[in-house]
Amino acid sequence: MSQVSEATVDSVANTGDALPHADVMRVISGVVLCILLGALDQTVVIPAVPAIAGDLGGFGQLSWIIAAYLICSTVSTPVYGKLSDTYGRRRLLMSCIAIFMATSALCALAQSIHQLIWFRALQGLGGGGLMALAQAAIADVAPPRERGRYQGYLSAVWAIASISGPLVGGFVAEQWSWRWIFWINLPLGALAIWACSRGLRNIKTHANGHKARIDLVGMLLLAGTISTVLLALGWGGREYPWLSFEVVGMLAVGGVLATLLMAQEKRARDPVLPPPVFANPTYVSSVLVSTLMAVVLFVCLFSIPLYAQLLRDASAAESGLYVAPFMLSNVSGNLLGSMYARRKGTIRGALRIATALSCFGLALSALMPAGAPVWMTVGAMVITGPGVGVCLLGTIMSAQNAVPSKNIGAGTGALLVLRSVGGASGSTLAGALVASGLAVASGAMAASHISANFELLYGITAVICAAAFIVTLRMPNTPLRSQISSVSLGE
Repeated sequence: MSQVSEATVDSVANTGDALPHADVMRVISGVVLCILLGALDQTVVIPAVPAIAGDLGGFGQLSWIIAAYLICSTVSTPVYGKLSDTYGRRRLLMSCIAIFMATSALCALAQSIHQLIWFRALQGLGGGGLMALAQAAIADVAPPRERGRYQGYLSAVWAIASISGPLVGGFVAEQWSWRWIFWINLPLGALAIWACSRGLRNIKTHANGHKARIDLVGMLLLAGTISTVLLALGWGGREYPWLSFEVVGMLAVGGVLATLLMAQEKRARDPVLPPPVFANPTYVSSVLVSTLMAVVLFVCLFSIPLYAQLLRDASAAESGLYVAPFMLSNVSGNLLGSMYARRKGTIRGALRIATALSCFGLALSALMPAGAPVWMTVGAMVITGPGVGVCLLGTIMSAQNAVPSKNIGAGTGALLVLRSVGGASGSTLAGALVASGLAVASGAMAASHISANFELLYGITAVICAAAFIVTLRMPNTPLRSQISSVSLGE
């Protein structure tokens, strides 16, 4: 198979027309393995945690195996996005994969829990660029109106990895060793590097008209802001009470750093988060809806297995099957959102329908009695899933459409990092409410206490969906462009 032809790319650069479908698919083949690596590694480790504890000890620090990766990957996401606007997607994406592979090997060789935590943090620095750069690469070769068609492929891979990750991790840890969970990243990473080199060889992003200056101060302030907020969300209700000095203090430090970050970005020549991007009402609305629906997504992902185990007496393996219908309906939402965008040339209407649909599904879950049949509980989540899928795909399309080509990487990275913060908030909300139900549950009234807390959780999440719907009512109905302007001949 031939790679993207120089003549084709040069034609696109001069006319702004979209690449042929076959050429775009070669680019997609170059980034889809990156999505697989990033998504799989976030879930495959979870079922192996007991085996890791038995081998390395340190039961009290096991949560940091997940948290260290999450924090570092979230912190690095917008930085990679900004740097890729200057230095190109291909070079940085291949560097991210190489870092990811090297640190995967270190994780497999870890001899203590502390080593594994540090190596997982370093692995997150590589993993943080996989999703952001893959999404930005699609924006380089497909116009916004057609972009959902291709981003839907990535969303499908992410959903499949999210479902299969816990199954693969549990099987590998049980049949072989937890270390193979990390060793398997090496052949997958090598294949991803080859695919990226082939698929992105002649595609690069719009070049800025002046010599780039790295906003190091902004990057450090951004990293500090995200880290403190995520640590506070992780500690609250688990390590420390929500109103404790530690949690409140971390949130206060995060607020101070965020204020300093805004001041720095206003005066920086090449800000990591360009202020003009956040002055665009379409972009801001897209980011708000994306963040709120990320809360909904992670509430569902966290709560559905626990609901199955605590109220349906399902085993750990069976509880994973309860998530599958929700994730599959989520993927269907990606496809529906893509079809709507291509037909209507805008995405606001789809976001309004999607947020209303998810709100309705969660309201059904909140009002459902404890003894309701399984098909009813699963059905409510199947109603919720498509709306979440439409929003997560549609907000990326809308946000990238709203920013100039030179800021696509930075804009995409900012949206994804705030989406990660929303996801962490959703997991924290679900964990806190479920844990409080378990704390007071005892005897014959245990099930009713737990059921009441699940009802409260889904009720709160329905309100969050309603807030997202209100944002879409104020969102400008910006037409999706049918041309691209960020592709040029080069590396």
